[in-house]
Amino acid sequence: MTVEIRHLRSFLAIADELNLTRAARRLNLTQPALSRTLAQLERSLGVLLVERTTHHVELTDAGRRFEQHAFDAVGAFERALAGAAALEVPLSVGHSWSAGTYLSDIVRAWNATERPCPLAVVRIEDRSAGLTTGKVDAGLTRGPIDPQRFRSLVIDEEERVAVLHVAHPLSTASQLTLADLADGTLVPTSVGTTTPALWPAGARPSSAAEVATLDDWLVAIASGSGFGVSVASTAVLHRHPDVRYVPLVDAPPVALLLAWPRRGAHPAIKELVRVVSEQMRSAPPT
Repeated sequence: MTVEIRHLRSFLAIADELNLTRAARRLNLTQPALSRTLAQLERSLGVLLVERTTHHVELTDAGRRFEQHAFDAVGAFERALAGAAALEVPLSVGHSWSAGTYLSDIVRAWNATERPCPLAVVRIEDRSAGLTTGKVDAGLTRGPIDPQRFRSLVIDEEERVAVLHVAHPLSTASQLTLADLADGTLVPTSVGTTTPALWPAGARPSSAAEVATLDDWLVAIASGSGFGVSVASTAVLHRHPDVRYVPLVDAPPVALLLAWPRRGAHPAIKELVRVVSEQMRSAPPT
């Protein structure tokens, strides 16, 4: 069997999520179809890439070694297609949620003068904003990311907010603490950063089923399935009539990163880092 780009994309999604259900959802596949694709790749290479049981998914040593090669190959494939079509290869920047204010400033600064290539903004619903699967050249992400595979620049440190249904008894509070929410049910999302591990052991909320997108997450909270935790910019960019955002005063802030590959980076990535760094220096203090 010939290895195709879909095999590599599937493997990279699995390596990033370490969960077949979430990886399949990201790729718009069924889990059985994703499992078959992975099995095809492993048969073609003659090596086991992923250890998988009913409750556990982990890369083998061979899988960890193959991950960087697969990532490089996907990036090279995308650049080859653009070159073959005689296109100027744009620098693509992925984002998943609540990055709109930062993105607009970056794009405006990029377009303010002549640059080596166009800047393309792509919304991708996963924690790395498409970076770990090679879909973009750089990503605005809140991580986590592998520092051995990616470089990063901290753009901002964002405070957390509790996200509550309007009828929740705490929705009218001026501020909340983690302890105030410990008896509730947390609604996690696959594009977010908060899990029950944010709370101290022995005082953690229960967890509802994870949802895939920010829109579905807001619907779950608005329907009373539980509460959420996000960053303050979510309250500005994603208003909902049945949801209230309340500052969470004792939770650690969340870093927003610009991240890009250590190997095989787009030639214009240094220019993007320079533009973003200048934007950070000129931004008014908060």
